[in-house]
Amino acid sequence: MSLWNPDNIRDVAESLGLMNLSNDVTENLARDVEYRVSQVLEEALKSMRHSKRTVLATSDVSFSLRQLDLEPLYGYDSNRPVRFGEASLGPGQPLFYVEDEEVDFEKLINAPLPRVPREATLTAHWLGIDGVQPSIPQNPTAADSRNLELVAKGPNANATSAAMSGSGDVDVKPLVKHVLSRELQLYFDKVCGAFLDESSEEYRASGYASLHDDPGLSQLIPYFVQFISEKVTHNLQNIFVLTQMMRMAEALVQNKSLYIDPYPHSLFLTDPTQVASLVPPILTCLIGRQLGGATDVAESFALRDMAASLIGFIAKKYESASHLLKPRIVRTCYKNFMDLTKSFNAHYGAILGLQAIAGTDLISEMVLPILKLYGGVLAEGLDDSGRRPAAERVASAILSILVWLRQNEVILVHDTPSSVSDELRSRLVETVGTLFATKVVESNDVQLALLLVDVKPYEPPVGN
Repeated sequence: MSLWNPDNIRDVAESLGLMNLSNDVTENLARDVEYRVSQVLEEALKSMRHSKRTVLATSDVSFSLRQLDLEPLYGYDSNRPVRFGEASLGPGQPLFYVEDEEVDFEKLINAPLPRVPREATLTAHWLGIDGVQPSIPQNPTAADSRNLELVAKGPNANATSAAMSGSGDVDVKPLVKHVLSRELQLYFDKVCGAFLDESSEEYRASGYASLHDDPGLSQLIPYFVQFISEKVTHNLQNIFVLTQMMRMAEALVQNKSLYIDPYPHSLFLTDPTQVASLVPPILTCLIGRQLGGATDVAESFALRDMAASLIGFIAKKYESASHLLKPRIVRTCYKNFMDLTKSFNAHYGAILGLQAIAGTDLISEMVLPILKLYGGVLAEGLDDSGRRPAAERVASAILSILVWLRQNEVILVHDTPSSVSDELRSRLVETVGTLFATKVVESNDVQLALLLVDVKPYEPPVGN
């Protein structure tokens, strides 16, 4: 038998337009309400006991709702005690309400008028001198501004509420900070300097080996991740720094003694106070529009190859830690590959990312249907002398994916011809376009041609 009256549930349902609820539904909802209320009260009592009090306050209930991840709608912010009145709706049905404060109208009229506010005036002062804010009363510091926000306001403000807000004479403990030992700080500086040292290959190799094998680096993981993210963000034109950051990330994820599961997991951050993520800088080196200078063409493609291998390793190793990691990376790579406004460099990285993460089924569903459409865009790039090197890289990457698909597919053809016939070539042109049909015919890969002739071309959605 529920202690909560089912008639209350029926009244609320009728106010929402839900009529004729059955008795079983109202009784079950009443039991559930009773359980939720008791859960809130238990958390509120915990807050009361931790505060060394014996009287339950509305702030305890609000804190309980926040602990249970509920919107704290309950409670009254007032400096005067809240008085509850009781009315009777019938035998055994009391109704409680908050009594309104009675104000004597005659006393209110005869009360003295408030002071006339001062007129608005303007004065000039220095906000900053040579980039430094002068310490004058007109320029309060951030701490002073925070204290002003927390000061109790209004005619009924008292010292108790000021102390509760944190602006009174109370001792407030500072936030706990992560303190590194002097040895770890020196190690962090040495390793970072070793990776960025262009003069000594041996020095960089020793830094990589230390980061790859040392087991006692758990406290330095967030610092290394933040360092990688900052260096990639501010050195997109420096191919050496980007390459070394990928090697540093590779050493971190391959260290078997380090727990790095939270860092690849937080792929897209919405709260800057959360832990930094290791995946965004790797994706930047994979599908960035332009990496390095105009003379670093070969090095930039080698960097994208390294980033693709690293992102595939991370997706495979930490797939169990987050089931959303792999789909998000695949979606990001596919979105950049389908964006024809992106450069061929970004398309090259997106193709490598899809090959490293997605399986044969996803590649067959996402890449093969758009080969004919993308072949026309790629043909225009091959005719342009400025974009030809990148377009050739993209074409070779797509062909390597097709060969990889053919190696993983079973072609049920008993009598495979020795060469691609004219009929098979015409069917290839219809399915994958002239460019890729010509590439397949030149390679004389009959099994690949048989695999591609059954591909259904991509059809853009109507009305979008």
